[in-house]
Amino acid sequence: MKFNILLFSLFLLTAVSFQGFAQKDPKAKVVLDGMSQKYQSMKGFTASFDYTFQDGGGAGDRQTGEIAVSGEKYRLKLPDQEIYNDGKTVWTFIQTNSYKEVTINDATQMEGELTPSNIYKMYQTGFNYKLLADKTYQGKAVNVVELTALKANAPFKQVKLMVDKATKDLLGWEMFDGQGGVFSYSFKNMKAAPSLPADYFVFDVKKHPGIEVIDLR
Repeated sequence: MKFNILLFSLFLLTAVSFQGFAQKDPKAKVVLDGMSQKYQSMKGFTASFDYTFQDGGGAGDRQTGEIAVSGEKYRLKLPDQEIYNDGKTVWTFIQTNSYKEVTINDATQMEGELTPSNIYKMYQTGFNYKLLADKTYQGKAVNVVELTALKANAPFKQVKLMVDKATKDLLGWEMFDGQGGVFSYSFKNMKAAPSLPADYFVFDVKKHPGIEVIDLR
């Protein structure tokens, strides 16, 4: 009886150890750590990007935009929308031919969301990861790393990162919401920009007379 219990205990220990190994793929971690270290050393960067969305029903959307990142700060520009984040406050500015408005939130209200400033370190908490087969992306050989959310209520169930094998640049990523929706981002023209001024990430309401302000702080 004791032998059977001991054998069962050893089986459980082996199974748990194997599961832990499978969930945190060491080869994937090498790729992720290299990518993360590169972007942290850059201090800041600017880039243009293509954004696409495809829902489970086949409907889709495609846009182009510009991004600037400096540490925890970022500024994201789309055709009818800009998002400013200075690390403390987030301004979402929407402008069309008929109206313009800005919604203001505390940056802490955005915690847990995937943002341009945390995509490079999001794997460190809340995700398991594994290395998938290499492929060609933007004409370059890339490592493909799949992140899987640990929490059932996470906004994105899976994220696939495309990391340039030669330079460790993050060239793009795909996010899956678990309901058939796929969000894809592809970076272009990335340049290091370590000296972006602090006010570049702050939205100045005074420069937009007549704007509707929705303050949710």
